[in-house]
Order: sequence, then structure tokens, then C-alpha cells
Amino acid sequence: MASAPPRPAANPRKTTSVRALGPVDVAALRAAALALPEAVWDAENARKPNKFDVLGQTRHIVFRFIDSPLDWRSSYDCPLWMQWRALLEPVLREASRGYGYAAGVFPRVMLARLPAGGLIQPHVDANPAAKWPHKVHVPLTTNPDVISFFGGTEHHFPVGRAVEVDNLGPHWVRNGSAQDRIHLIFEYYDPAQPDPDWLAPLLAGPPVR
Repeated sequence: MASAPPRPAANPRKTTSVRALGPVDVAALRAAALALPEAVWDAENARKPNKFDVLGQTRHIVFRFIDSPLDWRSSYDCPLWMQWRALLEPVLREASRGYGYAAGVFPRVMLARLPAGGLIQPHVDANPAAKWPHKVHVPLTTNPDVISFFGGTEHHFPVGRAVEVDNLGPHWVRNGSAQDRIHLIFEYYDPAQPDPDWLAPLLAGPPVR
């Protein structure tokens, strides 16, 4: 009887709570996000690859995404990436500069719009590809009544302050305000960091759903 593949362990470089990454100039990206027609939000949300019940009524515009939930090292550009690249890349670079990676990679990049009164249910990011990259939020619009729970503590993340969050522990978000909350959310990793020992056996095993 074949043994089960090893249980994926988290990247030791990831935060286990919240890590402040500093201020980011989001003015141009924020203006573009606020100018998006509702029809674009609806169309992009309908085709998004990250359809999970726990996200509730959160709508997404996905710019980059992984090819497989098993492997963060292979990703693809979505149709709007080239159109938005000039707006996104300066924010991505500024938010991630503190890591000091020579050639860091952004496998997943998206806007997430949580409606007024909306709730993202408690959950963990369970797929193996989520265990290695840093998970970073950059608020574009928010309100003091938007509360996020990460690392066992409630937080309010202000506009233009990038934070890495612990996506592997239980987390949730509650928008108690009368306005929508929009975050730029992305993943980031160092391709020079050695792959974890568990990755090759996992990829050789049966598909994980």
C-alpha cells in the first residue's frame, strides 16, 4: 500500500499573524478601481477562478492566477492584466520591496470588493499552493467599521498601508459599514528560495481537489 504524500508545511518566511509592510502610493490604482463600471465587476467576477462559498458576496477582478492549486510556481495572466499592468506593477513593487527578493514573483493578483454589510466567513487557505507565497493586502477603499481577523486578533487596515496576513490560520472579514471595501490582494514568493521537500512527492501523487 502506497504511503500518503507528506503533509505540506508552511513557508517559514511567512508571517503567523500580521506583518506591516509600510505605506504605498495607491492613488492612481484606487482611482481606476473606483471608476470601474458595475458591468465590468459583474463580468470579471462571473469568470473568476476563485469561487468559494466562504467569500460570500465578495466580487473579484483577477489579474493573475495559478495554474494548479498544488503549485505556486506556475501562473498565468488573465485578460485584464496587460490593460492594468502599468497601474498594478508600481504598487506591487512598492508593497513587496521590504522582502528584499532579487526577482520575486506574483502568482496571484486581484481586486477584492466586499460589499457594505458583507462577511467573509471564517476559513483557512487550504490548498498547497497557498502555503508558500506571502499573502499581501493593500487597502484601496475602506472604513473604520471594516474589521479583519488574522493571527487571533481583530484589525482595521487603513488605505495605502500594505500588510502581509496569515492566510493559513483561521481568518475572516466583516464590513460593518455602509460602503464597499476594495483591497488589492496578491501573493509573492522568492524563486531563489529552495522548494520545500514535500512539493515533489505531492506533484507526483494523485490530484488534490
